[in-house]
Amino acid sequence: MSDYKAPLRDMRFVLNEVFEISKLWSQLPGLADVVDEQTAAAILEEAGKISAGMIAPLRRSGDEEACTWQNGQVKAPQGFAEAYQAFAEGGWVGVGGDPQFGGMGMPKALSAQVEEMVNAANLSFGLYPMLTAGACLSINAHASQALKERYLPNLYAGVWSGSMCLTEAHAGTDLGMIRTRAEPQPDGSYRISGSKIFITGGEHDLSENIIHLVLARLPDAPAGPKGISLFLVPKVLVNPDGSLGAPNTLGCGSIEHKMGIKASATCVMNFDQATGWIVDAPGKGLAAMFTMMNYERLGVGIQGLAQGERSYQGAVQYARERLQCRAAAGAQAPELAADPIIVHPDVRRMLLTMKALNEGGRAFSSYVAIQLDIAKYSDDAKARERAQDLVALLTPVSKAFLTDMGLESTLHGQMVFGGHGYIREWGQEQAVRDVRITQIYEGTNGIQALDLAGRKTVGSGGALYRLFADEIREFIASAGDELGEFTQPLQNVLGTLDELTAWLLDRAATDRNEIGAASVEYLQVFGYTAYAYLWARMAKVAQAKQAEDGFYASKLGTARFYFARVLPRIHSLSASVKAGSASLYLLDAEQF
Repeated sequence: MSDYKAPLRDMRFVLNEVFEISKLWSQLPGLADVVDEQTAAAILEEAGKISAGMIAPLRRSGDEEACTWQNGQVKAPQGFAEAYQAFAEGGWVGVGGDPQFGGMGMPKALSAQVEEMVNAANLSFGLYPMLTAGACLSINAHASQALKERYLPNLYAGVWSGSMCLTEAHAGTDLGMIRTRAEPQPDGSYRISGSKIFITGGEHDLSENIIHLVLARLPDAPAGPKGISLFLVPKVLVNPDGSLGAPNTLGCGSIEHKMGIKASATCVMNFDQATGWIVDAPGKGLAAMFTMMNYERLGVGIQGLAQGERSYQGAVQYARERLQCRAAAGAQAPELAADPIIVHPDVRRMLLTMKALNEGGRAFSSYVAIQLDIAKYSDDAKARERAQDLVALLTPVSKAFLTDMGLESTLHGQMVFGGHGYIREWGQEQAVRDVRITQIYEGTNGIQALDLAGRKTVGSGGALYRLFADEIREFIASAGDELGEFTQPLQNVLGTLDELTAWLLDRAATDRNEIGAASVEYLQVFGYTAYAYLWARMAKVAQAKQAEDGFYASKLGTARFYFARVLPRIHSLSASVKAGSASLYLLDAEQF
């Protein structure tokens, strides 16, 4: 099995050359004195070493051993606790955390690259710090100062970890149906009772305490989403002096036996009059949770990208070494018994597709991360509002499209290996199994598509869409004739997306089924268009530097492949959108 190597050159290219990120950081209060290009390079270099040297070696062994559960206790696979402790001691759990409470305070554009490396090295491992970071976001944005001071320092330090307890057996996507109850107590605390399922990191032996954020209902809460509140419920109660006290009345009832991410504990969590404290105000639970979700849904998209990158690295090395048959144009390695399979057109098609999707995805995830940074740090109200609107529009795309493309890339990687891709030895089948969950959790990709088409596009009357489309148009207008081979097809595909958006707005006004019927294909067209925009931006940089070294020539060639062989997928997808909803309702339920 090939080793993972962090794609640092490409990360630096995206941040420094495409987005000129140091200029942006220098203009954002809160970042100007915290990070620059040199600091970022050092962080990326060290994260790459840790990911490749410490975390990646646990990937296969963790998958084979998996988490175990006995009498309410969960044990992570061998080596995980030691690696997690070293990871935490390096400050990596709090890389994007608030410096006031011990975090590094790094921007999302930088921490997103760290997330990719950690998740590419070992997705199961990466889920533990990811959930902690998500819990910290909600606590820092919505909890009282007292709760922040008591819990955030140890969470950022990795001494404690976090979990997000949303889902119940009868209520997956529809959180308005949850039944977990919270009873107020005279001292200002609450008693939490109920059961949650699919809780990532709900119980494990990596940290000395686990801080659960639990959605629950107060006794007088109205039905539906407006009646949901968020509560902080520690596994072990914390004394006023910060030391650990008595165990709370909660526990892990079981862990799930899963298709992938087997070294990540996915728990059934039972709360039996457990002591907790409210985060924000009654009825504000979903708002507090969505603070985290904008970041976490991008994070899940990055997980998909990460698995695609890991699969590509193995596949391209294998394709250079595996000898099978001769090239159609004649022997390319006559001194060998056969040519390496990388000479064959179909293998090159798969590898180039993976490369184009991975590098396009890295640019797209970085673009969305930059909007999160502007929304958080800018002192320009208009810039913050614009970035917030772009984040709202692009969050469902980043979650769904990145993970859809991640699955496609892992499947291509498995196919490059042929039969060897189906057996455990080479690691490709694990990438396929691991990446599949990314399309399901944090809101299924179908739900993301509904969010984009319904809430963000139709719900805004197309205003959010136009914000992004106008930016692309401005780029095309300023690019110059020398970039025409990329900007002309980009303009064409943007015209197609404009037309689909107008069609959706018009049809949704008279038939609400059209939103759901069109949503998945609409998101796909949107995703391919967004990648085309970013590939054109990357091509502009590479075109000017292609004579410097092979990296830029490779980038330019991959851009040409994307526009020639990947982007045309939008035509069949557009036809599916315009087919409408009628054919979906030709059968009665019993006819299926």
